[in-house]
Amino acid sequence: MRSRTSGMWWGTALEAPDPAALARFYSQLLGWPIGHEEPGTSILTAPEGPIYIVFQQADDYRPPVWPPADGDQRPMMHFDFQVGDLDDAVAEARELGATLAAHQPRENVRVLFDPAGHPFCLCRES
Repeated sequence: MRSRTSGMWWGTALEAPDPAALARFYSQLLGWPIGHEEPGTSILTAPEGPIYIVFQQADDYRPPVWPPADGDQRPMMHFDFQVGDLDDAVAEARELGATLAAHQPRENVRVLFDPAGHPFCLCRES
């Protein structure tokens, strides 16, 4: 990016019916602190650098459907997290409130849904 500066940060934003609750879920899952909260917005900050995940209020939120189906809300993006032990990572995510998707496309990947219904993947290290 030509306009990039040394202090530039990057991130992504997810819509959710309860952004504070979803931020707490990902904070516990990733071990990242919540760096900022205000009504309708919560922001996770990566300990390693200027990376943020913003959770924003969406009153008319519809969770995406996985696998995609005609006429339903498609996943617009998803997170992939590399893990050392796939079974332990899945168990931990489920304890935090994630649910396991019925459709699993690959042996070394598990698709789960966060508490707001966004899909995310846990990927075993090769």
